[in-house]
Amino acid sequence: MSKIFGVTVGDSSGIGPEVLLKAFNEGRIRVPVVAYGDLAALVHYNRLLNYEVPLRTIRHVDDFAPASLNVIDHARLTDSQITPGALNAASGSAAREYVISASKAALAGEIAAMVTLPMNKESTQLTAPDFVGHTELIGSVCGVEDVTIMLVSDALIVTHVTTHCSLAQAIERTKQPRIKTILSLTCAAVAKLIPNPRIAVAGLNPHAGEHGLFGREDIEEIRPAVEWAQSQGMPVEGPFPPDTLFYLAVRKKRYDAIVCMYHDQGHIPLKLLDFEGGVNVALGLPIIRTSVDHGTAFDIAGKGLATALSFEKALELALRLAGM
Repeated sequence: MSKIFGVTVGDSSGIGPEVLLKAFNEGRIRVPVVAYGDLAALVHYNRLLNYEVPLRTIRHVDDFAPASLNVIDHARLTDSQITPGALNAASGSAAREYVISASKAALAGEIAAMVTLPMNKESTQLTAPDFVGHTELIGSVCGVEDVTIMLVSDALIVTHVTTHCSLAQAIERTKQPRIKTILSLTCAAVAKLIPNPRIAVAGLNPHAGEHGLFGREDIEEIRPAVEWAQSQGMPVEGPFPPDTLFYLAVRKKRYDAIVCMYHDQGHIPLKLLDFEGGVNVALGLPIIRTSVDHGTAFDIAGKGLATALSFEKALELALRLAGM
Protein backbone atom coordinates (compact mmCIF):
# COMPACT_ATOMS: atom_id res chain seq x y z
CA MET A 1 0.00 0.00 0.00
CA SER A 2 1.21 3.48 -0.82
CA LYS A 3 2.43 5.61 2.07
CA ILE A 4 1.88 8.84 0.15
CA PHE A 5 -1.20 10.97 0.82
CA GLY A 6 -2.91 13.01 -1.87
CA VAL A 7 -4.15 16.55 -1.19
CA THR A 8 -6.53 18.31 -3.56
CA VAL A 9 -5.93 22.06 -3.37
CA GLY A 10 -9.56 23.07 -3.90
CA ASP A 11 -10.83 26.24 -5.55
CA SER A 12 -7.86 28.48 -6.28
CA SER A 13 -9.97 31.58 -5.66
CA GLY A 14 -10.34 30.48 -2.04
CA ILE A 15 -8.02 29.63 0.82
CA GLY A 16 -7.16 26.05 -0.19
CA PRO A 17 -3.79 26.71 -1.84
CA GLU A 18 -2.58 29.02 0.91
CA VAL A 19 -3.66 26.59 3.66
CA LEU A 20 -1.53 23.87 2.06
CA LEU A 21 1.41 26.23 1.60
CA LYS A 22 1.08 27.56 5.15
CA ALA A 23 1.05 24.07 6.66
CA PHE A 24 4.12 23.08 4.62
CA ASN A 25 5.91 26.34 5.37
CA GLU A 26 5.39 25.91 9.12
CA GLY A 27 6.58 22.30 9.09
CA ARG A 28 3.18 20.90 10.07
CA ILE A 29 3.01 18.27 7.33
CA ARG A 30 4.71 15.21 8.78
CA VAL A 31 3.77 12.62 6.15
CA PRO A 32 4.59 12.46 2.44
CA VAL A 33 1.95 14.38 0.48
CA VAL A 34 1.39 15.04 -3.19
CA ALA A 35 -0.73 18.03 -4.19
CA TYR A 36 -3.33 17.57 -6.93
CA GLY A 37 -3.84 21.03 -8.36
CA ASP A 38 -2.36 23.74 -10.54
CA LEU A 39 1.25 24.75 -10.17
CA ALA A 40 0.29 28.26 -11.31
CA ALA A 41 -2.01 28.71 -8.31
CA LEU A 42 0.58 27.51 -5.81
CA VAL A 43 3.25 29.73 -7.36
CA HIS A 44 0.82 32.68 -7.23
CA TYR A 45 0.06 32.30 -3.52
CA ASN A 46 3.65 31.39 -2.69
CA ARG A 47 4.70 34.74 -4.13
CA LEU A 48 1.74 36.70 -2.77
CA LEU A 49 2.27 35.50 0.80
CA ASN A 50 6.09 35.37 0.70
CA TYR A 51 6.18 31.74 1.78
CA GLU A 52 9.03 30.56 -0.50
CA VAL A 53 7.85 26.95 -0.28
CA PRO A 54 9.95 24.80 -2.66
CA LEU A 55 7.64 23.40 -5.33
CA ARG A 56 8.42 20.38 -7.49
CA THR A 57 6.27 19.21 -10.40
CA ILE A 58 5.93 15.44 -10.82
CA ARG A 59 4.01 13.33 -13.32
CA HIS A 60 3.25 10.42 -10.98
CA VAL A 61 3.45 9.71 -7.26
CA ASP A 62 6.34 7.31 -7.94
CA ASP A 63 8.40 10.41 -8.74
CA PHE A 64 7.94 11.76 -5.20
CA ALA A 65 10.97 13.46 -3.66
CA PRO A 66 11.23 14.76 -0.08
CA ALA A 67 12.06 18.34 0.99
CA SER A 68 9.77 19.91 -1.61
CA LEU A 69 6.01 20.20 -2.01
CA ASN A 70 5.39 17.72 -4.82
CA VAL A 71 2.68 18.80 -7.26
CA ILE A 72 0.84 16.86 -9.93
CA ASP A 73 0.16 19.85 -12.15
CA HIS A 74 -3.17 19.72 -13.97
CA ALA A 75 -2.25 22.86 -15.93
CA ARG A 76 -5.83 24.09 -16.02
CA LEU A 77 -5.14 27.66 -14.90
CA THR A 78 -2.85 30.52 -15.84
CA ASP A 79 -1.67 33.17 -13.42
CA SER A 80 -4.23 35.65 -14.74
CA GLN A 81 -7.02 33.18 -13.82
CA ILE A 82 -6.04 33.16 -10.15
CA THR A 83 -8.52 35.59 -8.62
CA PRO A 84 -8.45 35.49 -4.79
CA GLY A 85 -11.87 36.15 -3.34
CA ALA A 86 -13.75 36.26 -6.64
CA LEU A 87 -16.13 33.71 -8.13
CA ASN A 88 -14.32 32.05 -11.00
CA ALA A 89 -15.70 29.40 -13.36
CA ALA A 90 -12.22 28.28 -14.40
CA SER A 91 -11.02 27.64 -10.84
CA GLY A 92 -14.31 25.92 -9.97
CA SER A 93 -13.98 23.56 -12.91
CA ALA A 94 -10.31 22.89 -12.18
CA ALA A 95 -11.06 22.06 -8.55
CA ARG A 96 -13.50 19.39 -9.69
CA GLU A 97 -10.83 17.82 -11.91
CA TYR A 98 -8.35 17.66 -9.02
CA VAL A 99 -10.84 15.65 -6.98
CA ILE A 100 -11.57 13.25 -9.83
CA SER A 101 -7.86 12.74 -10.42
CA ALA A 102 -7.05 12.07 -6.76
CA SER A 103 -10.07 9.76 -6.39
CA LYS A 104 -8.83 7.64 -9.28
CA ALA A 105 -5.34 7.57 -7.78
CA ALA A 106 -6.74 6.40 -4.43
CA LEU A 107 -8.81 3.70 -6.14
CA ALA A 108 -5.70 2.50 -7.94
CA GLY A 109 -3.77 2.35 -4.66
CA GLU A 110 -1.33 5.03 -5.79
CA ILE A 111 -2.06 7.10 -2.67
CA ALA A 112 -2.99 5.86 0.80
CA ALA A 113 -5.79 8.38 1.22
CA MET A 114 -6.98 11.71 -0.10
CA VAL A 115 -7.43 14.92 1.88
CA THR A 116 -9.53 17.59 0.22
CA LEU A 117 -9.31 21.35 0.58
CA PRO A 118 -12.49 23.37 -0.03
CA MET A 119 -14.32 23.77 -3.29
CA ASN A 120 -16.92 26.44 -3.98
CA LYS A 121 -20.23 24.93 -5.08
CA GLU A 122 -21.36 28.05 -6.91
CA SER A 123 -18.21 28.41 -8.99
CA THR A 124 -18.09 24.68 -9.80
CA GLN A 125 -21.74 24.65 -10.83
CA LEU A 126 -20.98 27.29 -13.47
CA THR A 127 -19.50 24.47 -15.56
CA ALA A 128 -20.96 21.40 -13.79
CA PRO A 129 -24.58 22.26 -12.82
CA ASP A 130 -25.18 18.87 -11.21
CA PHE A 131 -22.34 19.25 -8.69
CA VAL A 132 -23.60 19.19 -5.09
CA GLY A 133 -20.49 18.34 -3.07
CA HIS A 134 -17.20 16.51 -2.67
CA THR A 135 -18.74 13.39 -1.17
CA GLU A 136 -21.22 12.83 -3.97
CA LEU A 137 -18.59 13.52 -6.65
CA ILE A 138 -16.11 11.08 -5.15
CA GLY A 139 -18.90 8.53 -4.73
CA SER A 140 -19.71 8.78 -8.43
CA VAL A 141 -16.05 8.23 -9.35
CA CYS A 142 -15.96 5.19 -7.04
CA GLY A 143 -19.28 3.88 -8.34
CA VAL A 144 -21.14 4.01 -5.01
CA GLU A 145 -24.27 5.89 -3.94
CA ASP A 146 -24.69 5.10 -0.23
CA VAL A 147 -22.27 7.70 1.07
CA THR A 148 -22.54 10.23 3.86
CA ILE A 149 -20.58 12.77 5.88
CA MET A 150 -19.06 12.18 9.30
CA LEU A 151 -17.73 15.22 11.16
CA VAL A 152 -15.06 14.55 13.75
CA SER A 153 -13.80 16.88 16.48
CA ASP A 154 -12.28 16.46 19.92
CA ALA A 155 -15.68 17.31 21.41
CA LEU A 156 -18.10 15.31 19.28
CA ILE A 157 -18.63 13.08 16.25
CA VAL A 158 -21.72 13.42 14.05
CA THR A 159 -22.95 11.63 10.94
CA HIS A 160 -25.86 12.45 8.66
CA VAL A 161 -28.72 10.53 7.08
CA THR A 162 -29.13 13.35 4.53
CA THR A 163 -26.72 16.13 3.62
CA HIS A 164 -26.75 18.35 0.54
CA CYS A 165 -30.43 18.75 -0.15
CA SER A 166 -33.30 20.99 0.90
CA LEU A 167 -34.98 20.50 4.26
CA ALA A 168 -38.12 19.33 2.46
CA GLN A 169 -36.07 16.72 0.60
CA ALA A 170 -34.34 15.68 3.82
CA ILE A 171 -37.70 14.87 5.38
CA GLU A 172 -38.71 12.84 2.33
CA ARG A 173 -35.41 10.92 2.41
CA THR A 174 -35.58 10.01 6.10
CA LYS A 175 -36.59 6.42 5.43
CA GLN A 176 -35.73 3.13 7.11
CA PRO A 177 -33.40 1.74 4.41
CA ARG A 178 -31.28 4.90 4.34
CA ILE A 179 -31.22 5.18 8.14
CA LYS A 180 -30.11 1.55 8.48
CA THR A 181 -27.28 2.14 6.01
CA ILE A 182 -26.06 5.21 7.88
CA LEU A 183 -26.27 3.45 11.25
CA SER A 184 -24.13 0.61 9.88
CA LEU A 185 -21.58 2.99 8.35
CA THR A 186 -21.44 5.08 11.52
CA CYS A 187 -20.90 2.17 13.87
CA ALA A 188 -18.14 0.72 11.70
CA ALA A 189 -16.36 4.08 11.33
CA VAL A 190 -16.60 5.23 14.94
CA ALA A 191 -15.36 1.85 16.19
CA LYS A 192 -12.09 2.55 14.36
CA LEU A 193 -11.62 5.73 16.39
CA ILE A 194 -13.11 4.96 19.82
CA PRO A 195 -13.13 1.65 21.72
CA ASN A 196 -16.64 0.52 22.68
CA PRO A 197 -18.38 3.61 21.29
CA ARG A 198 -21.80 4.80 22.45
CA ILE A 199 -23.90 6.11 19.57
CA ALA A 200 -27.14 8.07 19.85
CA VAL A 201 -29.70 8.80 17.14
CA ALA A 202 -31.35 12.20 16.90
CA GLY A 203 -35.02 12.51 16.09
CA LEU A 204 -36.19 14.39 13.03
CA ASN A 205 -39.01 16.40 14.58
CA PRO A 206 -39.16 18.59 17.71
CA HIS A 207 -39.16 16.38 20.83
CA ALA A 208 -38.53 13.41 18.50
CA GLY A 209 -42.13 13.76 17.36
CA GLU A 210 -43.72 13.80 20.85
CA HIS A 211 -45.37 10.39 20.30
CA GLY A 212 -46.66 11.43 16.88
CA LEU A 213 -47.95 14.85 17.90
CA PHE A 214 -45.31 16.62 15.76
CA GLY A 215 -44.90 14.07 12.98
CA ARG A 216 -44.81 10.31 12.45
CA GLU A 217 -41.29 9.92 11.01
CA ASP A 218 -39.64 9.26 14.37
CA ILE A 219 -42.12 6.46 15.11
CA GLU A 220 -42.47 4.93 11.66
CA GLU A 221 -39.01 5.35 10.14
CA ILE A 222 -36.32 6.13 12.72
CA ARG A 223 -37.28 3.94 15.68
CA PRO A 224 -37.68 0.73 13.61
CA ALA A 225 -34.25 1.36 12.06
CA VAL A 226 -32.72 1.80 15.52
CA GLU A 227 -34.36 -1.39 16.76
CA TRP A 228 -33.03 -3.25 13.72
CA ALA A 229 -29.51 -1.94 14.42
CA GLN A 230 -29.76 -3.04 18.05
CA SER A 231 -30.81 -6.51 16.89
CA GLN A 232 -27.61 -6.59 14.84
CA GLY A 233 -25.51 -5.79 17.90
CA MET A 234 -24.84 -2.15 17.08
CA PRO A 235 -24.33 0.16 20.11
CA VAL A 236 -27.07 2.63 19.20
CA GLU A 237 -29.92 4.24 21.15
CA GLY A 238 -32.74 6.58 20.19
CA PRO A 239 -34.33 8.45 18.65
CA PHE A 240 -33.89 11.23 21.20
CA PRO A 241 -35.18 14.82 21.20
CA PRO A 242 -32.50 16.78 19.30
CA ASP A 243 -32.73 19.81 21.58
CA THR A 244 -31.33 17.89 24.58
CA LEU A 245 -29.27 15.17 22.89
CA PHE A 246 -26.19 17.28 22.21
CA TYR A 247 -26.16 18.41 25.84
CA LEU A 248 -26.21 14.78 26.96
CA ALA A 249 -23.39 13.89 24.58
CA VAL A 250 -21.10 16.87 25.14
CA ARG A 251 -21.75 17.96 28.72
CA LYS A 252 -22.78 14.67 30.32
CA LYS A 253 -20.45 12.51 28.17
CA ARG A 254 -23.12 9.84 27.63
CA TYR A 255 -22.48 9.41 23.90
CA ASP A 256 -19.45 9.52 21.63
CA ALA A 257 -21.31 10.11 18.38
CA ILE A 258 -24.71 11.26 17.16
CA VAL A 259 -26.46 10.18 13.98
CA CYS A 260 -28.29 13.26 12.66
CA MET A 261 -31.15 13.36 10.20
CA TYR A 262 -30.13 16.38 8.13
CA HIS A 263 -27.16 18.62 7.38
CA ASP A 264 -27.58 21.51 9.81
CA GLN A 265 -28.73 19.32 12.68
CA GLY A 266 -25.16 18.01 12.92
CA HIS A 267 -23.12 20.80 11.41
CA ILE A 268 -24.35 23.64 13.60
CA PRO A 269 -23.47 22.13 17.00
CA LEU A 270 -20.16 20.71 15.84
CA LYS A 271 -19.03 23.96 14.26
CA LEU A 272 -20.09 25.84 17.38
CA LEU A 273 -17.96 23.50 19.47
CA ASP A 274 -14.90 23.34 17.22
CA PHE A 275 -15.14 25.44 14.07
CA GLU A 276 -11.42 25.43 13.24
CA GLY A 277 -10.57 21.88 14.30
CA GLY A 278 -13.41 19.86 12.79
CA VAL A 279 -12.68 17.25 10.14
CA ASN A 280 -15.01 15.88 7.48
CA VAL A 281 -14.82 12.15 6.69
CA ALA A 282 -16.67 10.49 3.82
CA LEU A 283 -18.28 7.17 4.78
CA GLY A 284 -19.34 4.44 2.38
CA LEU A 285 -16.40 4.84 -0.02
CA PRO A 286 -13.89 2.13 -0.96
CA ILE A 287 -11.14 4.71 -0.34
CA ILE A 288 -10.17 6.95 2.57
CA ARG A 289 -11.13 10.58 2.19
CA THR A 290 -10.97 13.27 4.84
CA SER A 291 -11.47 16.99 4.43
CA VAL A 292 -11.32 20.30 6.20
CA ASP A 293 -14.65 21.28 7.69
CA HIS A 294 -14.72 24.81 6.34
CA GLY A 295 -15.39 26.54 3.07
CA THR A 296 -13.37 28.56 0.59
CA ALA A 297 -13.56 31.73 2.74
CA PHE A 298 -13.40 34.10 -0.22
CA ASP A 299 -13.44 37.07 2.17
CA ILE A 300 -9.95 36.30 3.48
CA ALA A 301 -8.42 34.50 0.48
CA GLY A 302 -4.89 35.66 -0.31
CA LYS A 303 -4.52 37.63 2.92
CA GLY A 304 -2.55 35.06 4.91
CA LEU A 305 -5.24 34.90 7.60
CA ALA A 306 -6.48 31.36 7.01
CA THR A 307 -5.78 28.75 9.68
CA ALA A 308 -4.33 25.37 8.72
CA LEU A 309 -5.62 23.62 11.87
CA SER A 310 -8.52 21.77 10.24
CA PHE A 311 -6.24 20.64 7.40
CA GLU A 312 -3.65 19.35 9.85
CA LYS A 313 -6.29 17.41 11.74
CA ALA A 314 -7.73 16.05 8.49
CA LEU A 315 -4.31 14.76 7.51
CA GLU A 316 -3.78 13.23 10.96
CA LEU A 317 -7.16 11.48 10.81
CA ALA A 318 -6.44 10.13 7.33
CA LEU A 319 -3.24 8.69 8.74
CA ARG A 320 -5.16 6.98 11.56
CA LEU A 321 -7.80 5.59 9.23
CA ALA A 322 -5.07 4.23 6.96
CA GLY A 323 -3.61 2.41 9.96
CA MET A 324 -0.25 4.18 9.78
